[in-house]
Amino acid sequence: MNPSQQHLPKLCPKRLFLFFTPFLLFSLYYILTTIKTITISSQDRHHPPQLHVPSISHYYSLPETSENRSSPPPLLLPPPPSSSSSLSSYFPLCPKNFTNYLPCHDPSTARQYSIERHYRRERHCPDIAQEKFRCLVPKPTGYKTPFPWPESRKYAWFRNVPFKRLAELKKTQNWVRLEGDRFVFPGGGTSFPGGVKDYVDVILSVLPLASGSIRTVLDIGCGVASFGAFLLNYKILTMSIAPRDIHEAQVQFALERGLPAMLGVLSTYKLPYPSRSFDMVHCSRCLVNWTSYDGLYLMEVDRVLRPEGYWALSGPPVASRVKFKNQKRDSKELQNQMEKLNDVFRRLCWEKIAESYPVVIWRKPSNHLQCRKRLKALKFPGLCSSSDPDAAWYKEMEPCITPLPDVNDTNKTVLKNWPERLNHVPRMKTGSIQGTTIAGFKADTNLWQRRVLYYDTKFKFLSNGKYRNVIDMNAGLGGFAAALIKYPMWVMNVVPFDLKPNTLGVVYDRGLIGTYMNWCEALSTYPRTYDLIHANGVFSLYLDKCDIVDILLEMQRILRPEGAVIIRDRFDVLVKVKAITNQMRWNGTMYPEDNSVFDHGTILIVDNSIK
Repeated sequence: MNPSQQHLPKLCPKRLFLFFTPFLLFSLYYILTTIKTITISSQDRHHPPQLHVPSISHYYSLPETSENRSSPPPLLLPPPPSSSSSLSSYFPLCPKNFTNYLPCHDPSTARQYSIERHYRRERHCPDIAQEKFRCLVPKPTGYKTPFPWPESRKYAWFRNVPFKRLAELKKTQNWVRLEGDRFVFPGGGTSFPGGVKDYVDVILSVLPLASGSIRTVLDIGCGVASFGAFLLNYKILTMSIAPRDIHEAQVQFALERGLPAMLGVLSTYKLPYPSRSFDMVHCSRCLVNWTSYDGLYLMEVDRVLRPEGYWALSGPPVASRVKFKNQKRDSKELQNQMEKLNDVFRRLCWEKIAESYPVVIWRKPSNHLQCRKRLKALKFPGLCSSSDPDAAWYKEMEPCITPLPDVNDTNKTVLKNWPERLNHVPRMKTGSIQGTTIAGFKADTNLWQRRVLYYDTKFKFLSNGKYRNVIDMNAGLGGFAAALIKYPMWVMNVVPFDLKPNTLGVVYDRGLIGTYMNWCEALSTYPRTYDLIHANGVFSLYLDKCDIVDILLEMQRILRPEGAVIIRDRFDVLVKVKAITNQMRWNGTMYPEDNSVFDHGTILIVDNSIK
């Protein structure tokens, strides 16, 4: 033994472990605390503004419904993630009561909001004080692959949407029937006693549904979207909206059928669509009090309706007025309601063009040149002064008329009929989409034609008939949806609300549909909504706005089992995304793009088949 070592104590491995354990624990605690602090700081910095109590005065209280009186059971929360979890661990499955989880339309938290003006049914997303649930939304027990299109228009599996209430409440009206293990949609409705065909035939006798001049329709209070389903026979694309209410899962039934739909309500905020979007807006007993607030809701309809667009209304008071106008059975109350309604239409300068039971149809003017004198004489409402009528994300409705371009009938810009309008966009020519040229529009269209051909050739995604409901999370000018037009699909074109330039108006001018969105929040739809999700540059766009983990978990929530995701982005971003999708039990493969002219040279293909 070396003499210099004779007086050194002998430290066995056990003593060494005990000696260093306090230091190791302190270091681990410091690291975890630092990470948590950074995470919270990042969430606070990037979390979007929260909804506030509307500033417009509420002077009309809605009666309490059974939904308002009975509090829904609270969600059983998933267990918090273990502090010892590593990046390689899986996200847990949410509890079974998360099967139909609606983060921004959660009935378990709705009671804290006012019932006035249906504010309770607006979007109310979790705030920064309430951590988002980081778990995978499970599918219902016994879930089956949905019926393929076009069978899905008529049938849906009960296990996929296990709600009997609508079939029971609307049994005599033939909205939906439960037959064995499946739902059947016979095309009935409150205003469709003879079926939706007879109802649409009444409209067809007045409006040129088959001409291609009417392509985009907004159906307010859509039920199970039988109206929109039938309009597909005329190549008309309908955005069907309804709130989450006591008629369980109306919108979920519509989406299960393969029809465009989303949760929406006329309440406080503008509908999430640009101005001059729809060729026709329709309401069949949608239970909206159209004369309340000096006609504010009709002013919002006017905003999203195109010049010379049509407003079709059935149900009280118009249906009763038309039905009994020759029988002298109009009550004084009914006459008063109609007079209030007609007063709003006069102030909007709409012209009544048809009355045929049970529908009354009005038409919006082509411009406000002839209307200004009348508006000035009536004094209210005036023309809106907002410089951007297309801004509609969490923007309160305004009691004013959205002005039309100051052009006379000889100089007005006219949309082409469908399908010519798909590649002919008047809004581009008027210069309202700054920074985008006609040449750029054509180049974008050609680029997406090549990309979609590449998808179909390499991955066989599109021609196999597997996908019906498609969402494009960053739609741009709608080139992806335009390239899919030959396939039996529809596309929800999403434009981030703060993206410049705002291109959603171009999407609608092309005869396509979509919505504004902030992907730091949850989409206004049910789980298992879409067969195919397309995300082009989405994660690069949101890297500095919120945690991309939450965006991917939202994608998992809305994607159907056996669905697919196409993510295009920078290579370094996709590496991060791929690491997270591995934790989500997604089977993902990265592919370098063959064509170097594409701006994003790598594609990540994933699916959500949980092992």
